[in-house]
Amino acid sequence: MANGDLMDKLVSLTKRRGYVFQSSEIYGGTGSVWDYGPLGVELKNNLKTAWWSTMVHQRDDIEGLDAAILMHPKVWEASGHVEGFTDPLVECSNCHRRFRADLPEVEGGQCPTCGTRDAFGPPRSFNLMFKTFMGPVEDAAATIYMRPETAQGIYVNFLNIQGTARQKVPFGIAQIGKAFRNEITPGNFIFRTREFEQAEMQFFVKPGTDDEWFERWKAERMEWHRGLGIRPEKLRFHQHTPDELAHYAKLAFDIEYEFPFGWKEFEGIHNRTDFDLSRHQEHSGKRLEYIDAATNERYIPYVIETSMGVDRTLLVVLADAYREETVEGEERVVLALNPKLAPLKAAVFPLVKKDGLPELATKLHEALRKAAIPSFYDEAGSIGRRYRRQDEAGTPWCLTVDGQTSEDGTVTIRDRDTLEQVRVGMDRVVGWLQERLAAR
Repeated sequence: MANGDLMDKLVSLTKRRGYVFQSSEIYGGTGSVWDYGPLGVELKNNLKTAWWSTMVHQRDDIEGLDAAILMHPKVWEASGHVEGFTDPLVECSNCHRRFRADLPEVEGGQCPTCGTRDAFGPPRSFNLMFKTFMGPVEDAAATIYMRPETAQGIYVNFLNIQGTARQKVPFGIAQIGKAFRNEITPGNFIFRTREFEQAEMQFFVKPGTDDEWFERWKAERMEWHRGLGIRPEKLRFHQHTPDELAHYAKLAFDIEYEFPFGWKEFEGIHNRTDFDLSRHQEHSGKRLEYIDAATNERYIPYVIETSMGVDRTLLVVLADAYREETVEGEERVVLALNPKLAPLKAAVFPLVKKDGLPELATKLHEALRKAAIPSFYDEAGSIGRRYRRQDEAGTPWCLTVDGQTSEDGTVTIRDRDTLEQVRVGMDRVVGWLQERLAAR
């Protein structure tokens, strides 16, 4: 299958099965803004829950935070975003489409849209932050920004959290939240968008120990992605060269996935040194030093950052799970999602719409829901068609209520990946599924 075909098929499947829709589609859509449908929002929440559980619930050295999207405008002056968060922009003199000047397809001077040669004038800087106004008057004094990243909310709350949680360095602060960037040339489905979600953790360490902590977090984050079931051969590290390093970074590695459109980053691990806390201390006039109670030593901590794009990681999960297979001479499309991430854990089918089977199947479906096992009830079409719909949706197990159920109280459970079928008593189905979900 060609890579372009895979992306087209993935986009089609995610719409057909209720994962992702284009925002405001009935009005023609909003450029590179996406809505998550019934299955998409569940997959996204499961992904965020897995991250939060690993980062916060399973550790005692990382605290959680939910900082506001709107922050004091001086935050973005201190961070360097007002002055330096820009991309080079060029505009076609013929069709007036705008592009990032550093894209390979525009560097030759030919417009990718209309084909005009020598179409572009000198590039100009374009700030990626969205501006708005706070209060009733729209003037410069009321200018405020939609945050382009979630990290700054962590830095300005460093002492609040360190003091109230009684944490000692080294410790971290984790946050999942929305960020906004007015990208000039977004694209590749949900990979590069103007509104997106980040799962970031800033780990504060004593200067001199930062190299050791960097290596530890680099290894842990790669292992976490492999634990989701992502194929190891599709993952790799990319180290930033001196030309690629951000101004605040001492060292930076990306975790990349081999998407259909090439190797691309979906998480970064950065040694940000003491840049951020130092800048906020300078601009706010407030001391952001850590005081070691045991030694009375004062210092501004270094920061090791892990920054995961939630939407990009969701695309990794979907792309990695997509399969096309031939089973007994028939083609089937499968999303082989990790059961813990799968939006639906089970689907319940009555084999036929008679003999009391729909009533028994409905009872089983309700029992699963009450046990907080997301389940889908379906009695439309042949059993084969129902299986195929759930294979596309990524549902790990299909439960069929048939004539034997009325006789001995058992149902057929079909495994999405192996296609093996076993019979389990209706009163044992909830426990059977819970055991297998806990083991994944």
